[in-house]
Amino acid sequence: MSSADSDSERDPVMPRRSSASRILRVITSPYYRYRHAKLLHSVRVGLAMMVSILASTGINIPHGIWSSVTLLVVIGGLQHHGNIRKKATERAAGTMLGATIGLVLILQQNLLGSLWLTYVLMSVVAGICAWYAIGKGGYVGLLTAITMCIVAGHGDNQIDTGLWRTLNVLIGIAIALAFSFALPLHATYSWRYRLAENLRGCARTYTHLVNGAPFDADEEIKTFLELNARLVQLRPLMPWVAKETGVPQAKLEEIQRVHRSMLSALEMMATGALAHADIAARAAFSRQCSAEARTVRAMLLAMARGLRFGGAARFLAPQVVLARVPGGTLPEHLAPELQGPYWLGERMIEQVDRLRALLLETEPNWNIERHGTAARVAAAKPG
Repeated sequence: MSSADSDSERDPVMPRRSSASRILRVITSPYYRYRHAKLLHSVRVGLAMMVSILASTGINIPHGIWSSVTLLVVIGGLQHHGNIRKKATERAAGTMLGATIGLVLILQQNLLGSLWLTYVLMSVVAGICAWYAIGKGGYVGLLTAITMCIVAGHGDNQIDTGLWRTLNVLIGIAIALAFSFALPLHATYSWRYRLAENLRGCARTYTHLVNGAPFDADEEIKTFLELNARLVQLRPLMPWVAKETGVPQAKLEEIQRVHRSMLSALEMMATGALAHADIAARAAFSRQCSAEARTVRAMLLAMARGLRFGGAARFLAPQVVLARVPGGTLPEHLAPELQGPYWLGERMIEQVDRLRALLLETEPNWNIERHGTAARVAAAKPG
């Protein structure tokens, strides 16, 4: 990656920082939390585990291991703040419901003394939980059944054992929820930074193609695999981005669609007639399209920086785009086989400008740490 095509590690308009400020930035900056997401998640879960051990086993609470088990179940696989807000609540609800059912089973076993009735009741509860475990709210159903078994065993646990395990489950939930909000990675930032990476990749690829340099086959495959992989990674983030920002998911779907259209145009340019043209034809194509290519590249890089650092000014349309007349005639001096790539280049400009407009429209919602609550309140209003 050339230095011209990539963003520097800091916004050029920002002053240099002291060592202490840089360390603080690594911890608190959404971008650095995105870059080191796995490390931060591992540290968060590890610290939560230590607190769980000290809060249960360390002070001799019986069956303290179940605090740690509950902790791992609740937040072990949760990373994004959007996931945490929904799934941690679901998991906590399922765990508490299962603990209650487990205690009820122990009580009826002590009163009636029939293990077979306990087995039948546990099987019925497990079947009901399995029904709800498939589909929406599946975590609640699954964890209800798991926690029932933790608390009640196979119906042979004593009431004091069930109560201690219930207490440990509640301790684990409390610790998990407390740590789940420590330096979380918001889905919005992951969506922004991955989209920014793809826009920089699109800028490099488009410039490479228009300048007439053919792709090496292996390089071409690697480039488009990376671009399409990030495109796919954006989709599961979109429901959480919508919840965090208040941006309608339909708007995010439109951004995804336009981005996908850009990648399709680039792939057709890379594998079509332009890829098989001779040196002279490529040079003619480059001369014809170089001015617009520079504008497209500048727009893509500006959007990437806007996604990275924020700021609506980065999404304003350049004068060369504002002055364009859509649907202009094709240049007659281009070889007939290059009219297709030229048309794709024209559509590319339209798609890039459409994406710019969509990002400009949604940019005010991105600073979720400042505006997230207001956005969610606005999104919750009817109509």
